[in-house]
Parts: sequence; structure tokens; C-alpha cells
Amino acid sequence: MGMILRKVKTLSDNEKDTTRIVGQVKWFDPVKGFGFVVSESGGPDILLHANVLRNFGQSSVADSARIEIDIQETSRGVQAIEVHRIDAPESASAAVLADFAGLDEEEIRNAPLEPARIKWFDKGKGFGFANIFGRDEDIFVHIEVLRRSGLSDLQPGEALALRVIDGKRGCMATEVMAWENASTKDE
Repeated sequence: MGMILRKVKTLSDNEKDTTRIVGQVKWFDPVKGFGFVVSESGGPDILLHANVLRNFGQSSVADSARIEIDIQETSRGVQAIEVHRIDAPESASAAVLADFAGLDEEEIRNAPLEPARIKWFDKGKGFGFANIFGRDEDIFVHIEVLRRSGLSDLQPGEALALRVIDGKRGCMATEVMAWENASTKDE
């Protein structure tokens, strides 16, 4: 008796149904490597894995940040599969960092985003330092700048785009964004 073999096509993760939603980060722990998002339209908590966030160019996200993601239903629940946008929490964007008081807001907004790498960052101390590629000076990075940028923590060696000004503490980051946003002098 002969066997009949039939090829069964399985859907790859990219071929499964996805839905784009807007929600709010409930919490995210970069040490554990995951957190959860709550959709604006309700429903179950959505798992946000660190790898999905890294594909967006970030290693963390601030609690209460507004986030736009593609989600997918899996056997283990609803999970984020791609991040499209992250907006800082509203309370963080209203906060004014004392270090920027009295500085020209137009100058801060128009400073170029430059490619940088984090030297170290201590969330407990509330600050750390970075270096812009090709320069030796340290760039001061305050935790409030992270929160206003929609982030909660930074890892040594992490590549980012920093908006940098000459401030009260020397060279200071005023905004932190994904690496892809950095300008290059060759453009």
C-alpha cells in the first residue's frame, strides 16, 4: 500500500494576521527583557519583548509612554511584533529640566541629532555619559532627558542619536532618539 505525502504550508510569523494598535506602556523592565502594553481600545495586556524594542532601535521604554505597534495573537497571548512609534509620557514632556532653564529653546530644538554611544548610565543615580563618534568629550545624559524622550534606561555601548548643546554642565544631551535619526556630516 503506497503512502500519500502531502506538503502542508505553514505560515511564517510575518504571514500571520497582524493588527496595528496604539496604546500605553504599562511597564517595561530592561533587566527582565520584557514588559506590557495596554491598547487604547481595551483587551488583554500585550507582551512587549526587548528584541522587538531593539529592532526599533531602543533598549528600553518609559512607563506610560504612548506606543504604536503591530500585534499578533499567539498561543501564549497577544504579543507586539513591531514598534512603529514611541511618544514620551505626557507628564515627562511637561517637566522642565532645571539644567535647561534660561537657555535658548530654539537653539535646543535646532541642535543636530548626532551619532553617539553610551559609556555608562546609572538609573539609580539618574545620569550617565555618552560620546559622539569622532569626539573625545563626554556628553552628560540626565534621566529626565530619557523620560522626555520616551526611554527609561540605557546600556553601555548602546548606539543612539543625541541632540547635544553646551549647557550648565558642559556638553549635555537634550534629546535621545534611535540611532537611525543621527545626522552625518557626509550628507
